[in-house]
Amino acid sequence: MRSVWCVLSVLTLLGCNQPTTPTSEHIRPIAWMEVQRVQLEQIRRLSGTLAPVEAASLSFEVNGKVASVGVKLGETVRKDQELARLDQRSFRLGLQSAQASLAQATATLTEAENEYHRYAELLKQGVVSRSGFDNAKGAFETARSGAAVAEAQLDIARKNLQDSILLAPYDGVITRRIIEPSQQVAAGQTAFEIEGNHGLEARVMVPETLIQELRKEMQVPVHFPAADGLTVKGIVSEIGTRAEAANAFPVVVRLTEAPPRLRGGMTAEVDFTFEASGRSGHSDSSIRVPVSAVAAGSGQTAHVFVYDSDKEVVHKRQVQTENLLNNEVYISSGLEQGDIIATAGVAFLRDGQPVTLLDQQVKLFN
Repeated sequence: MRSVWCVLSVLTLLGCNQPTTPTSEHIRPIAWMEVQRVQLEQIRRLSGTLAPVEAASLSFEVNGKVASVGVKLGETVRKDQELARLDQRSFRLGLQSAQASLAQATATLTEAENEYHRYAELLKQGVVSRSGFDNAKGAFETARSGAAVAEAQLDIARKNLQDSILLAPYDGVITRRIIEPSQQVAAGQTAFEIEGNHGLEARVMVPETLIQELRKEMQVPVHFPAADGLTVKGIVSEIGTRAEAANAFPVVVRLTEAPPRLRGGMTAEVDFTFEASGRSGHSDSSIRVPVSAVAAGSGQTAHVFVYDSDKEVVHKRQVQTENLLNNEVYISSGLEQGDIIATAGVAFLRDGQPVTLLDQQVKLFN
């Protein structure tokens, strides 16, 4: 019995004296990127209105009573398609009257011309006086002027007859119909409004502090809140040179495409991106990193974790942030081009922590 206790005592002592194996620290893999310098940018989103590139108010050039209307609201029309017609009776009578007047004036001109030539021959023979010849010549000139006036009146009558039929100026869609059959209309009174099929444009008012940063052919994104956040690329096509309301300048942005969901009159939001200074006054190039790479510190400070390739650890480094644009942070100091930083999970990292880089190619963030 004593021998058993001795064996147990020896085993216990041997167990107590056996060295323990230290546990190794978990090495965390990190998502990463190699930073590059870019120009500091700012963005301004301005609201405007979507409008067709071509739009017009259509009206008759003559007075009359509407005889027929051939199109409806929202109908697609072709160039030179008849839209409406005025009562033709008075215009046809006017044309017939002008034709009769021209025929009468032509006959008078022929008679006066023959009389003039006859007096010219008689004057050479000394049979008639000079005053008689002058009277014949004056009558001929008067008849010629009368014929010219009658011909012009005939052209006007023809044009009035043509203008009594309203035609589409180009392919498009009728966006407004104002007239109805049997309605009396005046010349110049709007009858229809039409929009062409040549695309859409956004019209915005740009403040005077930003207008100098814009240039023609500048590409900008255009957003449409009413179309499920649709975004279309636009090109600045017109820049006003005179300020209008609230010292803002009119700017037109032509859309490179016109999805069927878009309609004239919708709200359009245009993003203008331009070089500018940051919140600390910095205006030189900066380091741009995703917002997930930046952690907030005390006293409105910010820091990132920089990878040390020699020691295979990350070091906490304070940085100066300048701007936030599209979930990207611009940093003016604290980082250098070529530094490798952690881009995710920075809240779970600590200064000097061993890490490994995820197996991926070096990413250039520019």
